[in-house]
Amino acid sequence: MNCLESRIKKIKKDKKKIFCAYVTLGYPALSFTEKLITEFNKIGVDIIELGIPFSDPLADGPTIQDASFVALKNKTKVCDAFNLVSRLRKKGVTLPIIFFSYYNIIYHYGIKDFVHKLVQNGFDGVLCPDLPPEEDKYFDRQLRKNDLSLIYLIAPTSPHVRMKMLAKKSRGFIYYVSRRGVTGARHDLARDLSVNLKQIKKYTQKSVLVGFGVSDKNQIKTICSVSDGVIVGSAIINEIKKTKSVKKTSLFVKKLVKTIKSI
Repeated sequence: MNCLESRIKKIKKDKKKIFCAYVTLGYPALSFTEKLITEFNKIGVDIIELGIPFSDPLADGPTIQDASFVALKNKTKVCDAFNLVSRLRKKGVTLPIIFFSYYNIIYHYGIKDFVHKLVQNGFDGVLCPDLPPEEDKYFDRQLRKNDLSLIYLIAPTSPHVRMKMLAKKSRGFIYYVSRRGVTGARHDLARDLSVNLKQIKKYTQKSVLVGFGVSDKNQIKTICSVSDGVIVGSAIINEIKKTKSVKKTSLFVKKLVKTIKSI
């Protein structure tokens, strides 16, 4: 059982909810990302989803796209992710960290070398939104060999038979996409959220976290009444853009963490 899975098991045993924070590597600078994750490690964030900037991020809305483009202009590379996490581990950051990337990046790097670097530098899992399980055996096998989690996404449009298959294959947790479309902070929740989460729960005992559009305390309370936790991304990136401050962004996230831990 890796760090991600053991952390989730402990949270479930304590009957608490899970807070996963998404940040874009290198936005607005690598030093900012490093300081922010260091702070998140202190304020109760449970999991970090580290987004690797990519030129064609098909699942990401305008907010994360813009952050990726800034990071790419800063010449942020995959090796920066490995070096960053290695430094964080040496500094005592124990949070599970997930490598969020599109498959083009992983394939171009070379799967065996990529997985070796994940292990060597302290990552706990991978989330790859454009790699369906039907088109992959080798990558998943390499991750399993090295006790790394491969997290799959379930969409609101997924048929029940596909929900069941993805729930079985996903390791660590299941990422439920709360709404149709791309990422981005929104003020309303999809009407079929509760129904679909209850359906997934029929197929698995694994934790189901909800992402895409989660942006405030009221949404977190509503979502956590039917899920095991939330993933917040665009709202955090918006806060970074607005404040350009590690301290203020951490305070914003701390309030969300406090909300989820009081449920």
